[in-house]
Amino acid sequence: MISKELEVLNRAGIHARPAAEIAKRASSFSSDISFVLDSMTVNAKSIMGVITLGATYRTKLTCICSGPDEDDAMKAISDLFASRFEEK
Repeated sequence: MISKELEVLNRAGIHARPAAEIAKRASSFSSDISFVLDSMTVNAKSIMGVITLGATYRTKLTCICSGPDEDDAMKAISDLFASRFEEK
């Protein structure tokens, strides 16, 4: 199991399109991937779960990956956050 703090860098925060992109990317891995914000933990493979976090600009989340491809999963999710969910 590995964890990393990630920061939402796009001004619009995590709305429907970024949540769908996160869930799509997370679902391509067999590892369990979750986000923790305060006392809430959600499955990163669930669009509704990710939206439920209500993560706005500069929100810091903890990403936890656990499984056989956890390193690749963490890199993919981290890269997605770093690219501002590929939004301009």
